[in-house]
This record gives sequence, C-alpha cells and structure tokens, in this order.
Amino acid sequence: MTSVQRINRWMLLTTAPFLGALLLLLAVQVEVRLPGTAGLADVPRQPAADPAPAVRIGGSLDEAAVVAAQTADAIKRGSELYAQTARRMGSIASTAAAQSSRPLMIYDRRITLPLGSPSRTIQSDRLTAQLFPIQAQNFTAYALKVRLKDQDAMKLVIGGDKPGKAETTLAAAKRYGAAVGINAGGFADDGSGRRYPLSTTVLGGKYVNGFEPSYKDLFFVGLNEQGKLIGGKYATREQLDREEPRFGVSFVPILMKNGIAQPIPAKWQVSPARAPRTVVASYKDDQLLFLVADGYNESGSSGATLREMQILLSRFKAVDGYNLDGGGSSTLVFDGRVVNRPSDKTLRPVATNFLFFT
Repeated sequence: MTSVQRINRWMLLTTAPFLGALLLLLAVQVEVRLPGTAGLADVPRQPAADPAPAVRIGGSLDEAAVVAAQTADAIKRGSELYAQTARRMGSIASTAAAQSSRPLMIYDRRITLPLGSPSRTIQSDRLTAQLFPIQAQNFTAYALKVRLKDQDAMKLVIGGDKPGKAETTLAAAKRYGAAVGINAGGFADDGSGRRYPLSTTVLGGKYVNGFEPSYKDLFFVGLNEQGKLIGGKYATREQLDREEPRFGVSFVPILMKNGIAQPIPAKWQVSPARAPRTVVASYKDDQLLFLVADGYNESGSSGATLREMQILLSRFKAVDGYNLDGGGSSTLVFDGRVVNRPSDKTLRPVATNFLFFT
C-alpha cells in the first residue's frame, strides 16, 4: 500500500461519522430552529394578492350600466305614456268644452238668424260686436249685438268726465279710444248751458248725484258687477244696491221684461208717436242687443213707435228691453264712424254714453 492510498483511507475513516449524520438528518427532515426565531412558524401568512377585486369592480360597473340603461328606458316609456295620457286628456277636455259650448252656439245661431247677416263685425279677446242693418216698413234701423268676454270691455262715461258737461258719442269714443259707442240715458238742462244725467246714475259703482226712487215711468238700467244687464224700478237705494250695479242710467219707459212686452204708458204712445229711438236689451245668455232707429226729425212723423221697437225685440228674441234717450240724441258709432243718421243733421252733445273696447 502506497503512502497516497494510506492517506485516502485515513480521510475516509475520519469523515464517515459526519456523512452518516448528514444522511440521517436528510432522512428524518428534522425541524431546525435558529436562536431568536422561536414562534415565527406560528405567525399566519398573509394571503397572496387576490386579483378578484378588480374583476368584481369591473363587473359592478357593467351591472350599474345595465341598470341605468333599464331605468332610462323605463323613464322614457313613462314619459311617453304621460305624454299620451296628457294628449288624451287634452282631447277629452277639448271635446267636453266643445260639447258644453254647443248649446250656446245653437242658441246664438237661433238669435242671430232673425237679424240676418252682419254687415260688419269687430272680434277680439274682449268682445264680439256685430252690426246688422234693419229695413222696417216705416223706418231704417241698426241692430248691434255684443258678446262681452271681458266685463271691463264696456263702460259708461259722462260728458267731459264731469256732471254738467256733455259731449257727442263720437267725441267720447275718440277720447277714450273706444271701438263702439252708443248714446245712453236721458238728461236735463239747468238753463245755464249745463247738462246733467237724468235721475239715478251710477258710475264705477258710485252714485253720481245720489239715489232717486223710481217715479212715474222712470226706470234704471245698467250692468252689474257680473256683467249682466239689470233694470227696473227701484223704490230704495238698498233695493238697487242688492243688484250690485257697476254703472247705469235712467230713462222711460220699460219695453220688455222676461220676454213679455210691457204696457206702454199712454203719454209715450203719442209724445211723440214716431221718433229716432235707441233701445238696450239682453238675451238669455247675457249678450246685449242695441237698436237704433233713424228718423228725420222729432215732430212725430218719422222714425219708429215704441210699439214697433217692442215688435223688433220680440222678433229678435230679446228677454228684457229698455228705451234709452232718443230723438236727436240717438247715435251709433261703430269702428270709428257714425253709422246712423242723427235727426239733428249734426251730432248732439249728450250727458252719458256707453262705450265698448277691444
């Protein structure tokens, strides 16, 4: 045995115990703990980052978009349904309004038919005024039918806006910018050039010269706060106040009440027999009717009798009718011009006028 072989044998014998121990450790997998590391094995490990949250967030956004789209679609369908319902309700309302106004339209045609075709019409959101020429056997006349849509579209004015003064119907219409004007109540002169409204006169709900009880054939006629024609004889102010007059005038006599012609006092049948006339009347639906008859003078030989005016009122289906100031006072202004022929051959200044506005 050489020296090299002896050295190798000696190294193998020397290291054998260590190799055996290493092999034993590997075989039994003994847990080795280093000093200062006790308990590290008991500490729970943090789980690895979970990629799921990002996936879940993306999924939630997609679901929200779907829900939003469904909600928008539902709102759109709801809006369309609401619009359809609104249109249907509007159609129902229009039909109902048309049906409810049908009786009024039928009645209006019935009362317009006897008047014929209007020669001129003024139409606005405040009123409808129609002018009809009338050719009677003994006189020429005009009918003015007025539907007030705004109760302020008609008013009474005093000459010069002061009791004692007077102005023509045309002057009053121009001064106020009225579309239509017609002479109103009677008047009395005081002998010094002053012209005062006759008896009880109401302007703007106030008594111009106080209240005077109706006497003999005198009456009061005007419009109340609801825009309806009121009139008759009133013994006390309280009695007239209950009618809530907004404006009105006095004259003689009453021609018709509730569709029935009233007896004409003997005095007014002959004094004068015929004359230019102005009459105010009302229909069942509260439309107003004015009649203005022409005459050449006030001598009693031309114009209309009061009985003839009653016949016209009955023919035109008026309910209540009242005679206003006539003679040379009778004036009808329509759309800025005088349409009748006043008997004085010139316009007479009067104390009161009815005016209509568009």
